[in-house]
Parts: sequence; C-alpha cells; structure tokens
Amino acid sequence: QVQLVESGGGLVQAGGSLRLSCAASGRTFTSYIMGWFRQAPGKEREFVGIMYRGGIGTYYADSVKGRFTISGDNAKNTVYLQMSSLKPEDTAVYYCAASRTVGGTSQYNYGYWGQGTQVTVSS
Repeated sequence: QVQLVESGGGLVQAGGSLRLSCAASGRTFTSYIMGWFRQAPGKEREFVGIMYRGGIGTYYADSVKGRFTISGDNAKNTVYLQMSSLKPEDTAVYYCAASRTVGGTSQYNYGYWGQGTQVTVSS
C-alpha cells in the first residue's frame, strides 16, 4: 500500500503562490487516483482537485479552477499542487489522498491519506 507525506505549506500573502508536495512511498502514485482536499477550521473537508490514474488528466473544484494545478513527477514519485493567486479563503490544512477505486470528489472514496500541511493566506 502507499504512504503519503505532504510538505510545502506555510504563510503567504493574498495573491501569492505556494507549491505543495505529496511524496508517495510503497507504491507508485500512478497506480492510484490522487486527490487533494482541504479543511478549514470549523468546516468540512472539501475537495480541491484530482489527478486521474496514470496522470492522464486532472479535474478541479470550481473554487480553485484556473488558480491551482496538479502535476506529478514519476522519477520522484511525488504529486504537486501548485497554488497561485491565493486568497484568504484558501486558508486550510491541505491533504493529499490516494484511491485504488473510484476516486472522485468524495473524501470517503480515498483510503490513503497524508498528515496534512497548513496553508495560511493573509489579507
């Protein structure tokens, strides 16, 4: 099974950029549907975007479409979430997750999770 470790979070001003990393071990990430989710204080965990199995495509939540990009590096077995034009409402703990089955936008379809990384966007 796969293990996931996120990194790259931090404090950034509104309008700035950050790149989050999700390092996979145990299995190659291309064997999974890779998802990114986030959870703000007092809110439900929400879908951000996914990379389909094999890295053949991506899909994003409307709230981040055009600002966030998911990519992967097979050699490093790492998935990235490039975040640009950040807004204060993007402040959350960001998680990467892996699904062997359907993936999609529901967190309940993902059986493997990283520990999360905090992103704080100041206004």
